[in-house]
Amino acid sequence: MRRVVVTGMGIACPLGVGVEHVWKRLINGESGITAIQSFDTTELSAKIAGQVPAGVAAEGGLDLAEWIAVKELKKMDRFIHLGMVAAAQALADSGYVPETEEEKCAAGVMIGSGIGGLQTIYETSIMVHEGRAKRVSPFFIPAALINLISGQVSIKYGLKGPNHSAVTACATGVHAIGDAARLIAYGDADVMVAGGAEAAVNPLGIAGFCASRALSTAFNDRPTEGSRPWDKDRDGFVMGEGSGVVVLEDYEHAKKRGAKIYAEVGGYGLSGDAHHITAPAEHHDGAFRAMKAAFKNGGLSPEDVDYINAHGTSTPMGDDLELEAVENMFGEHGRKVAMSSTKSSIGHLLGAAGAVETIFSILAIRDNVAPPTLNLHEPSRESVVNRVPLVAQERKINVALSNSFGFGGTNASILFKRAA
Repeated sequence: MRRVVVTGMGIACPLGVGVEHVWKRLINGESGITAIQSFDTTELSAKIAGQVPAGVAAEGGLDLAEWIAVKELKKMDRFIHLGMVAAAQALADSGYVPETEEEKCAAGVMIGSGIGGLQTIYETSIMVHEGRAKRVSPFFIPAALINLISGQVSIKYGLKGPNHSAVTACATGVHAIGDAARLIAYGDADVMVAGGAEAAVNPLGIAGFCASRALSTAFNDRPTEGSRPWDKDRDGFVMGEGSGVVVLEDYEHAKKRGAKIYAEVGGYGLSGDAHHITAPAEHHDGAFRAMKAAFKNGGLSPEDVDYINAHGTSTPMGDDLELEAVENMFGEHGRKVAMSSTKSSIGHLLGAAGAVETIFSILAIRDNVAPPTLNLHEPSRESVVNRVPLVAQERKINVALSNSFGFGGTNASILFKRAA
């Protein structure tokens, strides 16, 4: 099987737009979580979220007109906008431009979303309810469909290889990247543009998660303190929006063209809980098995891992169960591992979370630094695992593991290692 490496990265998240801008803010312990200003939250119990800041790209802000032609914007939901912004960055960063028909047919796309075009569905539903069905946009369906994010990127860049999307709730980003890596490993493509995008911070999305009692409501007056993985005062996750996209490439293909290589995919594992639609299985058995499968797939062992980017959403049950699974998997080596939850800084990006956290894991390897877990003042559960509280830690990182778990009991783990 072929080796798979990462040669490009792009990001849009609550800390801003652009990999280096976002990474600097993350390592400095900054938060992108604010009070929701884009719509009225009077009737909603959760009033904070992580939203991509508006502004100009040169300053880390998002002005969609800088990335997508204005006439095209109205044909797409915001989740597609965000995905295309991240994909544009990743492709530019990789320096890869397929020119021949053969090259185009060997380059594909796999960008997914957990929910997709929720804002477009919400607005169109209101329009129909109000008796304005004849005014529904002909672009309504393609604007909302999850696979159209891959379709739009494919069309824009002429990528004629595998055109696919993953839809596995909050595990989507890792599943998309892991599945895309396997397409390359098995020879179905030489290059894949892969990741996740989400834009569910709207009245319908917030109301839905409020109804399921999943969101933090105790820190509405202190937004930056709302996402607090493993802390005893956590009361739910903070919704975020954004996108993370990477360019994956066959190692020999990348070397031949002299590409910059960030890291190599070191293993990928999946599992299902077969337990409950929202709650993890006892001892987070599904997380344990996903990590075990990733190690088996890549020929690595827990003792090889230096850093873990945890799923760590800040929910009362999930955080400690994931910690238990990590302790069970890593045993005594858990004392030597750093594990943090970057959701403490940006919130939970649902289907985009695993892709953005993949990028953070790769940058941790590049710069030998573990990002901090903000707001972790008093853990609800003691552990030998170093959860990098409050401040980033410099340490040698050659192998990083990233976990993502989703509703329905779907679990994904992916390993990255320093490319030799």
